[in-house]
Amino acid sequence: MKLTLDRSKFDERQAIFTAEIVERIKIKLQEAGVDQEKLEDLTAGIALSITGVIDDLAMLEVDGIEVHPYLTFRTDEDELVHWGENSYTYEKVYGAMRTLFHT
Repeated sequence: MKLTLDRSKFDERQAIFTAEIVERIKIKLQEAGVDQEKLEDLTAGIALSITGVIDDLAMLEVDGIEVHPYLTFRTDEDELVHWGENSYTYEKVYGAMRTLFHT
């Protein structure tokens, strides 16, 4: 499998990926009966927590094994796209939240 550096392809996919995470969190909270008043804050809090882990902002270590995620996206059968550094899905949460809650 080929690993390709392509920032625009990566950014586009990262935004879609993050928006999907945020939307699924919102749906699950709604299904659980979370009050409309709390829905936005809880969705944002959970999404920011998850994306912090994806972006390697959280220190992950268990039994002396450090874990450092590195996000890539498959664009076809034998290509993975990355952007050369850790992902920044955390920053994409705000745009996804605006779309879900303020449009």
